[in-house]
Amino acid sequence: MRHSRSRSRSRSRSLSKRPLVSALAAAAAGLLGATALLVSPAQAGPPPTAAAHSAPAARTQALPEHALVGYLHASFANGSGYTRLADVPDSWDIIDLAFGEPTSVTSGDIRFSLCPKAECPGVETEAEFKAAVKAKQAAGKKVLISIGGQNGQVQLTTTAARDRFVQSVGAIIDRYGLDGLDIDFEGHSLSLATGDTDFKNPKTPSIVNLISAVKTLKARYGAGFTLTMAPETFFVQLGYQFYGSGQWGGQDPRAGAYLPVIHALRDDLTLLHVQDYNSGPIMGLDNQYHTMGGADFHIAMTDMLLTGFPVAGKQNNVFPALKPSQVAIGLPASPYAGNGHTPTREVTKALNCLTRGSDCGSYRTHGRWPDLRGLMTWSVNWDRFGNWEFQKNFDAYYGS
Repeated sequence: MRHSRSRSRSRSRSLSKRPLVSALAAAAAGLLGATALLVSPAQAGPPPTAAAHSAPAARTQALPEHALVGYLHASFANGSGYTRLADVPDSWDIIDLAFGEPTSVTSGDIRFSLCPKAECPGVETEAEFKAAVKAKQAAGKKVLISIGGQNGQVQLTTTAARDRFVQSVGAIIDRYGLDGLDIDFEGHSLSLATGDTDFKNPKTPSIVNLISAVKTLKARYGAGFTLTMAPETFFVQLGYQFYGSGQWGGQDPRAGAYLPVIHALRDDLTLLHVQDYNSGPIMGLDNQYHTMGGADFHIAMTDMLLTGFPVAGKQNNVFPALKPSQVAIGLPASPYAGNGHTPTREVTKALNCLTRGSDCGSYRTHGRWPDLRGLMTWSVNWDRFGNWEFQKNFDAYYGS
């Protein structure tokens, strides 16, 4: 998301793309423009197999029934200020370290380092950071490396890039003793090749290779490996209307492009928290457009994930519902954090509707889901800047 306050340097990150907003609005109106994005054919051959790593005891601990997820600006600084991992309050159950980024768009070589002291004067030493990871895990929390973000475009167009992704992400997890991986691929990281129309059997190399890479990492680290994803609505719910470049071409090939990834990894997926912000109007299952910033948007978008929906309007090609325990609602922590900030009273309404069937307004959900996992926000830093308003609302709602 865009940071409206001044940035300390050009590589400051956000969790979403600003250029994508205009495309989202056009998509909702059915006017998706074609975007040329060519990927080289994937070479034949299976992904590398690696010996299973012994999982720390922390990885085997289950998430709480309701979880609060937040991104921590670990590698950069901006107007929200730097927050040390050890200073993140106990309310946060999953902490996503933002961000691991590739050395180039198609290299698959992911790098992560702590914020330089010159730009983050309060930054920990690496030893202190690793100790904080262990302390969080001892308290039952999960600490993940988040790959991508606004500036971290990742296209695994070849098997060589796939294999390098597995190796480099595994190296980050091992170095810091992390619990798993968050996939925050944005912009042009995922795009469907022309003619790739079946989300259940994708053919686009960058998508096939990503699925393979994540499955390899999951096999390496075992059942306790935590896997989360933070796609934008453009790549998920927009798939109800548009999928890829369409039967006749001419649509934005990124539309719905996360659906094959989510579907292929649904048995490995811990949590999906779609970014319900920085979005144009999106059509819900009521065939009405919904606009970000209020309870209605979160209700309609989450209902789609928990009900399932026909892809590109084809009733014989339905994206199946996810389990409520696999879904959290993604929101900005403050008006500074991203477009579409939702006041806490509206967040509470959305939770009431989805979990209790009350405060739904005019939208009629297809069920009620008391096991909805919880909330995600960009970011821990922005919530601290806002006196922890987002966290306090979550704690009050779930009685923490």
